[in-house]
Amino acid sequence: MHLFYLHGFASSTQSTKAAWLAKRLQPLGYRLHCPDFNEPEFETLTTSRMIGQVDDAIARLPAGPVVLIGSSLGGFVAWHTAARQPPAVARRSPISRLVLLAPALDFGASRRMGDLGTEGINRWRETGHIEVFHHALGETRRLEYGLYADAARYDSFAVDTGPPTVIFQGRQDDAVDPAMVERFSRTRSYVELHLLDDGHQLHDSLDTIWRRIADFLGLGGEA
Repeated sequence: MHLFYLHGFASSTQSTKAAWLAKRLQPLGYRLHCPDFNEPEFETLTTSRMIGQVDDAIARLPAGPVVLIGSSLGGFVAWHTAARQPPAVARRSPISRLVLLAPALDFGASRRMGDLGTEGINRWRETGHIEVFHHALGETRRLEYGLYADAARYDSFAVDTGPPTVIFQGRQDDAVDPAMVERFSRTRSYVELHLLDDGHQLHDSLDTIWRRIADFLGLGGEA
């Protein structure tokens, strides 16, 4: 079994949750694969590029089932990677489980981009780029309009089949709407939703999350 962690927007492979998961999995003999969505450059980030990076990373591994653990935008990417996995790759390395942490599942349909309103989106389209603060790098970086334009290709609510999925969502999340995640989960019998008294980062619930992940993936006892 191959386990992947897909980080969120303006995050990195060195995020708190990536380190936390790697530390839990290492004693159990599992390596956590973390594609870096900031590469080759943050400026040209798109959903399609991120999905391609995950597909390529899976294809390079020995045959075996794959688990995608995605956080925020990484959860959105995990969902659509599973939905669009190339048949040749799926036959040898099927995505068999998803774990989504505060997933931005409406990113493609609602085109939510932080606090940008209609005027901000229009300026972004006209200039071709905006400046955003990259939390992992601690500095402002340029981001091309292609991220927004490409997102229109991906509607999570239009995908009604998928592998067994567990979602953890904070009730006090100010970045991902908990009501949206509830609506998404309600009509999909293979999706198990856990609403937690926590915010977007879910840092206060990591022990609870780990216990359910370990059981869901059959990893055995506490690490």
